[in-house]
Amino acid sequence: MAAVSAVSSDTPKSDNNEGLLDVSVLRELARKALVDALNSVNGAKTLVLDPTLAGPLGLVTEVALLKHHGVDKMFWLEPGPLSATSTNIVYLCRPLIKWVKIVADQIKRHARESQKHTYTLLCVPRASTLVTRILEEEGVLGDVTVSSYNLQFIPLAEDVISLENDNAFKEIWVDGDETVIYDSTQALITLEKLHGLFPRIIGKGDYAARLANLLTRNTPAASTAPSDDHLNAPSETIDSLIVLDRRVDMISPLLTQLTYEGLIDELIGVKNSHVEVPASLISPPNQAEASAGANAGAASASASASTAASLTKEKRRKHHLTTATDPLLAELQDLNFSAVGKKLNQVARRLDEDYKLRHQAKTVAQLKDFVGKLGGLQNEHQSLRLHTGLSEMLVPITRTEEFNKSLEIQQNLLALYDVNAQITAIEDMVAQGADMRMVVRLLCLASIVLGGIKSKSLENLKREILQTYGYNYLPLLLSLSAPPLSVLLPNPLPPHAPPSVADSKYPYASLRESLRLLIDDPDPLEELENDISYVYSGYAPISVRLVQCVAQKGGVLSNPAADKEKKSGDGDSSQKALASVMVQAHPIVGWKGFDDVVASIPGETVDIVQGIPRGQDGSAVPPVATLMLPRERPTTTVVFFLGGCTYTEIAALRWVGRQNKGRKFLIATTGIISGNSIVDSIAGTASATSKEVGL
Repeated sequence: MAAVSAVSSDTPKSDNNEGLLDVSVLRELARKALVDALNSVNGAKTLVLDPTLAGPLGLVTEVALLKHHGVDKMFWLEPGPLSATSTNIVYLCRPLIKWVKIVADQIKRHARESQKHTYTLLCVPRASTLVTRILEEEGVLGDVTVSSYNLQFIPLAEDVISLENDNAFKEIWVDGDETVIYDSTQALITLEKLHGLFPRIIGKGDYAARLANLLTRNTPAASTAPSDDHLNAPSETIDSLIVLDRRVDMISPLLTQLTYEGLIDELIGVKNSHVEVPASLISPPNQAEASAGANAGAASASASASTAASLTKEKRRKHHLTTATDPLLAELQDLNFSAVGKKLNQVARRLDEDYKLRHQAKTVAQLKDFVGKLGGLQNEHQSLRLHTGLSEMLVPITRTEEFNKSLEIQQNLLALYDVNAQITAIEDMVAQGADMRMVVRLLCLASIVLGGIKSKSLENLKREILQTYGYNYLPLLLSLSAPPLSVLLPNPLPPHAPPSVADSKYPYASLRESLRLLIDDPDPLEELENDISYVYSGYAPISVRLVQCVAQKGGVLSNPAADKEKKSGDGDSSQKALASVMVQAHPIVGWKGFDDVVASIPGETVDIVQGIPRGQDGSAVPPVATLMLPRERPTTTVVFFLGGCTYTEIAALRWVGRQNKGRKFLIATTGIISGNSIVDSIAGTASATSKEVGL
């Protein structure tokens, strides 16, 4: 057992990191920019922080660093008086009207009380005209130095970088505020400054086209600085940038995520890579328990039944979910939840075996060897306790009638099976007072896959939702029905509906066949991960299928891993077989072969080959043929989700990356989302940011 698991955990590491970009430099850039911004204000300072920035900042810095650079006190930016002892006050916030008005109010209050302070306002990621206009209207512009802290991509994992902007989806598709697109462009240009121009930009969706347009238009101007040599040549490490706007695939986030990390996000909630867990799961085990390590796995397994109930009542603490400090997370995070129990059991048995080795240590050298391994074993043991505890919290929820009913409705809608019965089932869920967010998600899912819901049924459902959950959700229902979002529509459309709404209807029925979205027979016995559809137990996320249309064309038409799995046996041999039949990744040639399918999805289609901005010989654009040549060294394909992506899509993209050799995926996004977070942000009921996150 130990041998098998060692192979499975170690082999990917050696191959997987080859050709993968080092994203830690982005964290360093973010830290340096923050230090420079703080150092621009001399002397001790009071930092007043926008609560929504606590999480993102916690991922790039720590309180000690802030204190080292002169921050002596920290307060949350909230309405009311601010009592600061130091002369310098530094405000750090997003450039939103509500925050700027609070800042102006506090400055005016200090003036009335004759308190003398020097004020600096750092906007994240940049200051806007709106900020200066409001400060001017409030009459305090002359008292404040307005500057910015350019916080861009934050690494969440070695292959995931995020702008950690929770409201990106709402701002673009509900408020019509396209600032996020510009900010995303600037962050991607920073990536180009580090690694060279994206040789090819491929995208789908109207806003993706705007981003691609900004990116190609902005680059030449940016490259005039002598330090940005990378912007004068195509990248040798990145072969392309694939931009997907969230509206291209609204189905995936509306479904319940079924991977381990995705389910934690759905049922417990992950914010800025932090999850709130019962304190006992993250406090180190006491010495007696550690020394009785031989029975560790068995003990934790037997205690599980009794602890499940008590865990939910316990006091919660924030825990950073990261593979850097958690030895088991990498193995567990992308598994379908049905396979997690079996994996935890395997790990417990292996740890048990490893602890027993101490009885075989006869010589001093052997004892020394065991003691050397002990730290690692205790780390794994601690990690096992955490994940066993989290699984115990998830299992009872996955067994509730509401959870299973919603899954059944989702599967039936995706299969377009007995549609009227599904609408009735959603009505029943409303009548039973099920979670409002799940009801709205199911309703939007039905509308997208069916091309609209019968007007009478839709009006009844909307009325019942408002009467059951409250009329404060009326703006939510109106936003979901209005363009450009238009995910909750009647069928047929009313005659006065704008043409853009009719154009945005989603061709789900035809995509289901052409992109092979439903895998009819996912084999439950072997729990094979032989297609990306394992992340939703039989449904392949459209966004990742579109990435496959560009970067792994064979995977759209058939299961690339199915044959390998069948050929290979178990354990060691399966790893060798997988390695031996790994296919070399094909060069990026755009949407070729899937042009019609992609064109049928609403939104612009993008395929730009980037030229060198200042080609002296006149041939600024490299011939397309050179891009199609196979590359000697492994390359990275950057996939950018505009509007956010889910943990399931990340898991599916990692799976695609494991099937080929020579290409890795770097997943970039405006933020990590789930169906619940989308509904919350549009409804304006997003849970108040817990202020202990990270900082």
